[in-house]
Amino acid sequence: MTRYLTRVVAAAASAAFALGLAACSTGVAASTSPSSSPAASESTSASATPTAVDVKTLTVTPGKLTIATGKPAYSPWVEDDKPESGKGFEAAVAYAVAEKLGFAKEDVVWKRTTFDEAIAPGPKAWDFNLQQYSITDERKKAVDFSSSYYTTSQAVLTYAGSPAEKATSIADLKSVKFGVAIGTTSQKALTTIIAPTSQPKIFNSNDDLVQALKSKQIEALVVDLPTALYLAAAEIDNGKIVGQLADTSGGDQFGLVLAKGSKLTEPVTAAVDALKADGTLAALEKQWLSDSIKVPVLQ
Repeated sequence: MTRYLTRVVAAAASAAFALGLAACSTGVAASTSPSSSPAASESTSASATPTAVDVKTLTVTPGKLTIATGKPAYSPWVEDDKPESGKGFEAAVAYAVAEKLGFAKEDVVWKRTTFDEAIAPGPKAWDFNLQQYSITDERKKAVDFSSSYYTTSQAVLTYAGSPAEKATSIADLKSVKFGVAIGTTSQKALTTIIAPTSQPKIFNSNDDLVQALKSKQIEALVVDLPTALYLAAAEIDNGKIVGQLADTSGGDQFGLVLAKGSKLTEPVTAAVDALKADGTLAALEKQWLSDSIKVPVLQ
């Protein structure tokens, strides 16, 4: 996923969803959660990480956890450009990680950075940063990453009135005339998961693919979900995301960014892993990247 697409995704998608934060239920007192959520309360979280006491001495401001994100920050990652509300997928993840590390909500401090400055070499004025950073070997030369808190899924995008518009399952998409960019994860997902009955049209770039949908040479296309959010809001008239595919294999992995060699990398990674193991990340993903933006998972 390109940063260009990520930036414009939420710029065009202006609708905010007034939903409560799904936070994990941990050994930390309930008052440290940003808010209560049925999705999160049903999950059984592990207690705060064993290193929680030590972590508080390792942060840029001892006793506080300083978290950075973009300015502005967009839906569905952060709602209303207010990460302190805990609303939006990444805002919710940030507070869930903080809780695992033993920090109360009032001990979280937010900072804003540009996308590029956060992954540039050098010291950081924050403890970790999240704004849809794909984990890559090139970026690892300058910064540390936690383990992945989200893997991009593939989504089906169409236009109002197309044969794909009312599909609610993989089976409903079999007869749709698809297009896809060559050599992409999306192409593999289309041919192996959806497996349409007619041969998909293959395009050399996403730009060509989008033009084909605009001119109705094809009835639907497959791209990663963040890209689909942008295209539906900014590029395709009456664009509609039919749904997302359950299989995320091969998708970009998003990680929390930390300073290179940070002593927090290990405990933050342990917190992310614990949230993944206890189902909290899955619950937050469902709340903010499926239910809130009405992009169901196609089965």
